[in-house]
Amino acid sequence: MPEPRLVPEPTHLSLLPGRFTFDDTTALRVSPGAEAAAGLLRTLLGPAVGLPLPGRPDGSVVLALDRALTGLGEEGYGLTIGTEGVLLRAARARGLLAGVQTLRQLLPVEALRAEPAAGIEWSVPCAQITDTPRFPWRGSMLDVARHFRPVSFLRRYVDLLAFHKLNVLHLHLTDDQGWRMPVAALPRLTEVGGLPHGGAYTRAELTGLVTYAAERGVTVVPEIEMPGHVRAALAAYPELGNQPGRTYDVWDRWGVCDTVLGVHDEALDFCRTVLDEVTDVFPSSYVHVGGEECPTTEWHASPSARRRAVDEGLAGPQALHGWFMERIGRHLLAAGRRPLGWTENGADLPPYFTVMPWRDAGHGRTAARRGQRVVMTPHRTTYLDYPQSAGPGEPPGQRGGIVDLRAVHGTDPAPTEWSAEESAQVLGAQAQLWTEYVPTAAHAEYLAFPRLCALAEVVWTGRHDWAGFQERLRHHRTRLDALGVPRRLSATSSSLAPVSSASP
Repeated sequence: MPEPRLVPEPTHLSLLPGRFTFDDTTALRVSPGAEAAAGLLRTLLGPAVGLPLPGRPDGSVVLALDRALTGLGEEGYGLTIGTEGVLLRAARARGLLAGVQTLRQLLPVEALRAEPAAGIEWSVPCAQITDTPRFPWRGSMLDVARHFRPVSFLRRYVDLLAFHKLNVLHLHLTDDQGWRMPVAALPRLTEVGGLPHGGAYTRAELTGLVTYAAERGVTVVPEIEMPGHVRAALAAYPELGNQPGRTYDVWDRWGVCDTVLGVHDEALDFCRTVLDEVTDVFPSSYVHVGGEECPTTEWHASPSARRRAVDEGLAGPQALHGWFMERIGRHLLAAGRRPLGWTENGADLPPYFTVMPWRDAGHGRTAARRGQRVVMTPHRTTYLDYPQSAGPGEPPGQRGGIVDLRAVHGTDPAPTEWSAEESAQVLGAQAQLWTEYVPTAAHAEYLAFPRLCALAEVVWTGRHDWAGFQERLRHHRTRLDALGVPRRLSATSSSLAPVSSASP
């Protein structure tokens, strides 16, 4: 019997003789603490499989939370499948959720469709699996500021992440081209800043998304850009800028805008007000505050900013960036959160920040040597807005190169040449889907997959078996097809056609 072709590949998998079949008589035996995993299993198998999977003391499918299984960590699980029953065990609830996704992949691909499938034997191969992730941070950043995506798409995206055991949705909520995060005290942020590229979320939509994601083992990490990438905020509240009396529009171009927040008290109070709302909506221990690509031209020209630099004893206006991020970071620390930011060189953010090095992987090592936590995001291997190939059918993307499947699979969050101390600072890695060139939801999914499959493989297993991954991906593509993830262009080059309209 061929080994099941799972993505990501489990840490240890041994096949056993026979198969277990889910049918109308199959029931769940659920231990205390495993109720969420049981609910997820029923939810995910309901549309196509249509089995009730009731709870019974003698159920043949056992979901057990056992805190004594410390070797499995926060997200590991053990899965034993025999001809008479299934045992899924974990030390923590998130491990059980990961095991549920493995069960889904072991079932026939028809189980992934949104519509009922008749005449299918819902069986899984007997096996013994022990599975633990290499890294605790396995993420995908989705930019909804440049092109707004409704919360229904975000939920679907969460499902696709969870299916691949990716556990962080980094939501890029604000930028020059749009402000999507509602702030009750500052209504113009979404009334004005939500245009021209889409709209904004309600608080209820975002809190609902957080709950939905948590039920699938995914944490939503919010990002609010500052002090640069704020043109949409300045369009709503121009007094936050550096030029009194100037008005702004929401930027309708791509690139780096040279208008930034001022450094006067009102601008800092604005940031604190926004972040207080963010921490109220998002329980994530991490809050991303951008920090990158902040031109200092306006600060050099502003009498107010120059005076602030002198009053604070800084070397000049260029030093206001670090001063600004220090005050924002301290505010988040006081709120019990961990500040997170993009680093330009590995040494430009306060030492208590967790950093995302995007320009060069070596900047991650610089930060690690400073004792900072690191989530690796180098653009040459994790930026999904770059084209996947040079083929004539590939839609327009970021200029300057190609990030193909092999490049993403080659990502190594903690390279072997790093010392043990440096590697210990690495939380993991994530892929970035910036959406300047991504006008539709189907386009976004086309760019994300299967490249996110490659990232999931690396951050879960830590292995770089390219040949083995390719072989498993050939079958896994049939799963993506069943989930309706696009793999080809439609007749018009501006949109993409999914294989089906199914949702995960």
